[in-house]
Amino acid sequence: MSKKKSFPQPITILMVIIVLAGISTWLLPAGQYNKLTANAGKNFVMTTPSGEVTFPFTQKTLDSLKLNISLEKFRHGDIRKPVSVPGTFQVQERTPQGFVNIIQAPVKGIYDSIDIILFILIIGGFMYVFNETQAIFKGIASLSHTMKGRESWLIIILIFIFAFLRSSYGMEEEALVFYPILVPLFLAAGYDLMVPLAVIFGGTTIGGIPGFSNPFSTIIASNAAGINWMDGLYERLILFAIATPLMTWYVLRYARKVKKDPSASLVFQTDGHVASPYEMHLTEGNESPKLDLKTKLLLLIYLLTFLVMIFGVVFYDWWTLEMSALFLGSSILVAFISGISEKKFVREFVSGAESLLTVAFIVGVARGVTVILNEGHVSDSLLFYGTQLVGGMPPALFILLLMVFYMFFSLFISSSSGMAVLTMPIIGAMAIIVNIPGREIVNAYLYGINIMFFVSPTSLLLPSLALVNVSLKAWMRFITPMLVMLVILCSVFLVAGIWFGS
Repeated sequence: MSKKKSFPQPITILMVIIVLAGISTWLLPAGQYNKLTANAGKNFVMTTPSGEVTFPFTQKTLDSLKLNISLEKFRHGDIRKPVSVPGTFQVQERTPQGFVNIIQAPVKGIYDSIDIILFILIIGGFMYVFNETQAIFKGIASLSHTMKGRESWLIIILIFIFAFLRSSYGMEEEALVFYPILVPLFLAAGYDLMVPLAVIFGGTTIGGIPGFSNPFSTIIASNAAGINWMDGLYERLILFAIATPLMTWYVLRYARKVKKDPSASLVFQTDGHVASPYEMHLTEGNESPKLDLKTKLLLLIYLLTFLVMIFGVVFYDWWTLEMSALFLGSSILVAFISGISEKKFVREFVSGAESLLTVAFIVGVARGVTVILNEGHVSDSLLFYGTQLVGGMPPALFILLLMVFYMFFSLFISSSSGMAVLTMPIIGAMAIIVNIPGREIVNAYLYGINIMFFVSPTSLLLPSLALVNVSLKAWMRFITPMLVMLVILCSVFLVAGIWFGS
């Protein structure tokens, strides 16, 4: 009996790409653009093959260099990396990267990404310490029992909560623990198994599309593209305010139809059953758990942590140092309030950091691809010839094709952070040259990869289906109309961002 073949791990895929990038430095023509950087708001410095040239820190300088970028983008730190100056590309002698360069690339990538890597690890520590308190679990369990008999309102509230948790800090795997609580509750209310699946998996996945402060997608992608993650925040918040109610309406519409006519259940029509592995809980007497003051305070701290992070970035120019310190401080405060001992706190915090070590390595290794391309001087060549291809393309068409690109490649690279750091350096630089706002590049990535997470076998879809005993066919029948609406909605937002943004 042959063993089932599994898809390579993201880090393995990235290492293969590093090797291919190394090979490309032997085959592709080398070249470089002049690069412009802002010197702490005092002046502009342009790096050329012959040295550095200083320019006044004015809008006139940007206009003279044919950079259609507002001076405010540099002043407020929205653009953090060197910008390629259009029309300055020069062909150079090849600098091929060999075996030693390829081996060193992921290590250099980790060096270059150490700030975002530490932020990820501290986020992991915060998540583990907070999860140890069971505050979110208790909160949703209490809400579920309190809303018993008013399940329509429960659907509305829970989808919002799951979407918010995914959009704010990237909750995904943690949502799996809520199936044993919610499946019996919704079955007892007269719904089918599709409803809790749509509430939990659908709720978390819809929150990933706007991802207004998701550190594993939005912040990493913006960092890799060289822009401030706050650029585009309001657009993503508006999308959250539209997409989440749209998903809620869609689930409510289905739930009410099934409750009125059980034969309308897609699970029954497709799978021929409504059996659940959690039906044993239906007969158990469950008392409504009361939220004590400590749990309420912990939930408030969780919310305030993200609000303070956004406030600090907007008004005080915070970046990874300040944000990391905030989550570390919140972790300590949570441990103190919940009475977690020093030994247990350290153990949980380190375990949380360890749980995201793979994500951290993915960020560093993916950065190694950029290192190879930059040191082989083919990064700008790819940018130059790529802009030649899309230069005459309408920006609206380009951004829509980019969303489709991310939808397709998310089937092969399931890691949102890996996809971001792998593609954003090149595409982000291309966006500036073809006069497309960098935030729309990040948004195209967010929309494309997260829309596909609804149906991708490399997402949490298959484990979620197994937990509720629903087939992929039934889920596809349920979610396909919603996906069409989401593609249209996201396309409208991208095109509007191109037309009204600058």
